[in-house]
Amino acid sequence: MTWVITGVAAGYGALAGARLLPRAAYRLSVPPDEPWRTTCPDGHPLGRRPGSARCPGGAGAVPHRYGPAPAGVAVVTGAVCAALGAASGPRPETAVFVLLAPALVLLALVDLAVHRLPDALTLPLAAATAALLGLAQAVPGAAGSWRTALLGGAALGGGYLVLFLIHPAGMGFGDVKLALALGVALGWYGWGVWAAGAFLGFLYGAVYGLGLVLRGRAGRKAAFAFGPFMAAGAFTGVLLGGFGA
Repeated sequence: MTWVITGVAAGYGALAGARLLPRAAYRLSVPPDEPWRTTCPDGHPLGRRPGSARCPGGAGAVPHRYGPAPAGVAVVTGAVCAALGAASGPRPETAVFVLLAPALVLLALVDLAVHRLPDALTLPLAAATAALLGLAQAVPGAAGSWRTALLGGAALGGGYLVLFLIHPAGMGFGDVKLALALGVALGWYGWGVWAAGAFLGFLYGAVYGLGLVLRGRAGRKAAFAFGPFMAAGAFTGVLLGGFGA
């Protein structure tokens, strides 16, 4: 059964990564003081419906893609969803984690592009994670605790808020809002998983930053997108919790 779930999760992630995320990432990857993009690089309207990131061409122009490479995004999102499916198996929380994983990949893509975590993604993701895990708690076979999940979201969000207030130049407020969703997901499997995921986010970011400094590509105080490392830490923590539950 777990293999079937893993395969379905991988297919869902790959499809979402190829068909939905590239255009959304292109639309949202703008500086904070600019509106979201509404046209492709050739000026064609993006429309409100999900779709591929491809300019249609016309008037002699050759159709071409824009935004992140769909194949690469599909591989990453498919792998993330497959790993979550394998870790949690036939438990109700699996559907929640797999369903919401593409949104986390999208946030990472936007943050890498423009160092921004849009409220339009972070806040709904936090609310959806809390609400859906609450539903999962009511289904037989759930392996986590909704109460601990909510407390984990408040604790991680509060911790990041304190860090932001202490040193605003070192952390964006978007990181604080992303921490709400990640804390809920990590708290589902208990405080041990919560602590591991929170710590690993900082560890991954520190290793990356140290690598930049050692390679001479950045100074000691250079800023870089921290959201992807927060997401990677939480992802690792949820995997540990899923396999250990």
